Amino acid sequence: MDSQIKNLLFDEIIHGDAREVLPSIPANSLDLIITSPPYADSRRNTYGGIHPDDYVNWFLPISEQLFKVLKPSGSFVLNIKEKAVNGERHTYVLELIISMRKQGWRWVEEYCWHKKNCHPGKWPNRFRDAWERCLHFTKSDKFKMNQEAVMIPVGEWSQKRLKQLSDNDQMRFNSRSKSGFGKNVSHWVGREYVYPTNVLHLATVCNNKEHSAAFPEALPEWFIQLFTDPGDVVLDPFLGSGTTALAAANNHRHYIGIEIVKEYCELAQKQLDCLKKERNTPLFETIVSEMKNTFIAT
Repeated sequence: MDSQIKNLLFDEIIHGDAREVLPSIPANSLDLIITSPPYADSRRNTYGGIHPDDYVNWFLPISEQLFKVLKPSGSFVLNIKEKAVNGERHTYVLELIISMRKQGWRWVEEYCWHKKNCHPGKWPNRFRDAWERCLHFTKSDKFKMNQEAVMIPVGEWSQKRLKQLSDNDQMRFNSRSKSGFGKNVSHWVGREYVYPTNVLHLATVCNNKEHSAAFPEALPEWFIQLFTDPGDVVLDPFLGSGTTALAAANNHRHYIGIEIVKEYCELAQKQLDCLKKERNTPLFETIVSEMKNTFIAT
């Protein structure tokens, strides 16, 4: 592993433990980190499982290294979800957020991934999970964010609503409920696209990805478009079957993936090789060369 890390290049998948690989990555060298680590007590057969009471202590050394390798302008998106223990939700995710803030992380936002094709079901005291957290952390208040890259169509509602505007629609009119909120409806006239909300309505992976917890490619892709530019470098320290790397490659970003299970490394590489054959497009040779030199010299 040492020689592999020493010659670390972009667009590589590293077979190893993130806790051992991350210290060898240069500081302030990555633009985006997005990952979904093993959840507490989940995927025991694959990753061994971490007890909820031990989860924060297990993850903090990893988040410390992630803080080191991320650029000041970069972002870290953590996809995670609490589990229920003895009939109530465990607080390890909330405790992790507080502990990471003490490490120096800024908890900027919490995006909600709504699993719109979630199967029905219930438990004696709750219903089936249909959403997961995507926590957005940064090192500084000045981070890269391309909001226009993820804009969505304004919707059919505008065709009727904006056809005839009242006097109140052409000024900032405060809500009659006295909530303090107000809006100027005329600002939407002529707009084809608007900014999205912090709720992502994405289906879960239904086809066989040969991985026990693969998330849809659209999930990392959305954050990659939002927080990076073409040629930037994206890291997933728990790569799994390679979804983040695929999303990065598809969007002309470079990737580094770390995965402890050898079979998943091979699966991810196979999918990436297929992608390269399908696209058959040249890489950004100049950008790659310049970025590699900067990365190695750091």
